[in-house]
Amino acid sequence: MTTKEALHGLIDQLPDYALAEAERYLAGLRNDPMLQALMAAPLDDEPTTPEEDEGAREAWEEYRRGEYVSADEAKRALLE
Repeated sequence: MTTKEALHGLIDQLPDYALAEAERYLAGLRNDPMLQALMAAPLDDEPTTPEEDEGAREAWEEYRRGEYVSADEAKRALLE
């Protein structure tokens, strides 16, 4: 089975309520240069502290809730 076939199978198994999120994620991988760079980056193998892990978890949850600043917004704020 190819990776694409496996992905099609996973998509077919998703509940309807998860399809929009999956579509956004996959579209982001296709269109978002930052996500593409992150996916291509090597894994960080340095150990982290519990405080760093908690901060990363909180930041990820904020991102998932849409609580972030786009690159364009950040650039405008920095240039003001």
